[in-house]
Amino acid sequence: MTAPAFADQSATSGTGDKARGGDAFPTLELTATSGQLITIPDPAGNFVHLQLRRFAGCPICNLHLRSVVARHDEIRSHGIREVVVFHSTAAELAKYEAELPFPLIADPERELYRRLGVERRAGSLLSTRALRAAIAGQTAALARRSTMRALGPMKPTGGPFGLPADFLIAPDGRVAAVKYGEHAYDQWTVDELLGHAHPVPA
Repeated sequence: MTAPAFADQSATSGTGDKARGGDAFPTLELTATSGQLITIPDPAGNFVHLQLRRFAGCPICNLHLRSVVARHDEIRSHGIREVVVFHSTAAELAKYEAELPFPLIADPERELYRRLGVERRAGSLLSTRALRAAIAGQTAALARRSTMRALGPMKPTGGPFGLPADFLIAPDGRVAAVKYGEHAYDQWTVDELLGHAHPVPA
C-alpha cells in the first residue's frame, strides 16, 4: 500500500504550520491499513481524535494506546472516533490491527506529520516520563505475550525521534483542541480527551 493521499481542501495554514484551537482543519481522505476509507471531518457528525504517534512497535506508543483501548467504548459513547497515524509502512502496522479497535494509517513518508507541523527531536526520549513509559510498555507487553511488545525495530521507519500530537476535530471541521507533544510520552490522557469533546464556539 502506498502512503495516504491528503486532499488539499479547507486548509487555513501552510504546510508545516502548527494548528490552533478554532482553526479550520484540512479535509483529509485517508486509507487505513484495513482498506477502510477515512474522511476527516467525520461525515457522520462525530468528533475525530486524530493521533499522530511514532512507529509501529514503539513501546511508548503501545503503553498509551492500551489506555485508549481499555476505554474505547466510553470514548465512542462521547461521540468521538479514534484514528491513529504512524510513520510506518502498512506491512509494519498489519500485525497490530487485531489488537486495536480503530483505524490505523500508515504514513511512512511523514507527509501528514510535515503538513500538520508535527516534529522530530533528538531529545524526544530524554524525559523521565518517556523512559518510564518505554520500560512499562515493554514489561506489560512481554507479560501479556502481545504482538505489541519488546523493544521495537532497531531502525524504525521514519526514525526513532518522532514526537506525538493529538488533534480533536469537531463535526463542523474546526479544531476543537490540539496538543503537540514535547517528548515521546506527552499526549492527552483519555480523561483530557473527553474533557475537550464539546462544541467549538462560533
